[in-house]
Amino acid sequence: MVADLGDRTSEADGGPARHIPVMLPEVLTALHAAPGKVILDGTFGAGGYTSAILDAGADVIALDRDPTAIAAGQALVAAAGGRLKLVQSRFSVLAEHAPEGGLDGVVLDIGVSSMQIDEAERGFSFQKKGPLDMRMSASGVTAADVVNRGKVSDLIRIFGFLGEEKQAGRIARAIEKRRAEQPFETTRDLAGLIETVVPRKAKDKIHPATRVFQALRIFVNDELGELASALFAAERVLKPGGRLVVVTFHSLEDRIVKAFFQDRAGKAGGSRHLPMVAARAATFAPVGKPMIAASDDEASRNPRARSAKLRAGIRTEAPSPGSDLSIFNLPELASLARLGG
Repeated sequence: MVADLGDRTSEADGGPARHIPVMLPEVLTALHAAPGKVILDGTFGAGGYTSAILDAGADVIALDRDPTAIAAGQALVAAAGGRLKLVQSRFSVLAEHAPEGGLDGVVLDIGVSSMQIDEAERGFSFQKKGPLDMRMSASGVTAADVVNRGKVSDLIRIFGFLGEEKQAGRIARAIEKRRAEQPFETTRDLAGLIETVVPRKAKDKIHPATRVFQALRIFVNDELGELASALFAAERVLKPGGRLVVVTFHSLEDRIVKAFFQDRAGKAGGSRHLPMVAARAATFAPVGKPMIAASDDEASRNPRARSAKLRAGIRTEAPSPGSDLSIFNLPELASLARLGG
């Protein structure tokens, strides 16, 4: 799998001033939020979706792995009058926070928050000098750990698979040479090295470091594994008739969501070369079109929406067939634990 950066690269370069919820009307329509329902927002961020769901009358359980987002959301918790529960948690374990009776909806916005991009000390943007960190949860392995400790072969796979960086080999070998003399500590350290290895050409629309920074962020936060686990978790806790709505921003994410809904559609598999596999009961029925993109009008107003894709499904009464990560064909990359300090 390779990443389709689209116009999302503006986030790595510095991003918009504040987070604007993408495809909000489409999300609310697909989610079917209403009074009496309980919706889980697995990516609270600045609270854009959560606020709109509350306004629609539903109660919300909101999760975010970023302690900064949790702190900033306390005013909304107070204003919601008991209808909003805000929890610091990874959305891969969202089932742990669902009520005993299940959920009426789950929504996930799979993108880095512009609040994180705007904070230099978080190390997400190479336009702002800060520590080479990139951790959404402010704990665990940092991007500096990865570039200073990772094997060249591991770095090549990370940059190539998660960033679609064609010069992954050259960049990885240059990192190995430089870190032997002085370890990488800041975003500018790494971005500066990449600029010397892959000089920016006049026709280039993005900075030479964009793809490497994207790859490191996805790897450090295990974003693809988190998404895959969250989809399985949502399937387990959604009531029959409950809605799963996911907004993605590049092809790595979208392919995972697409593969999940296709696998859960209950269609028989096989080909003229392989025996037919018996159809399994569908656990999700489609909501409208298989994929909805942001409107031209929204994309012109909010650059972050230009590469956004929405996929949604309605939970059936069929039991969950279990979690099988092989349906996503995820790349085998280095162990995060091995790269820790």
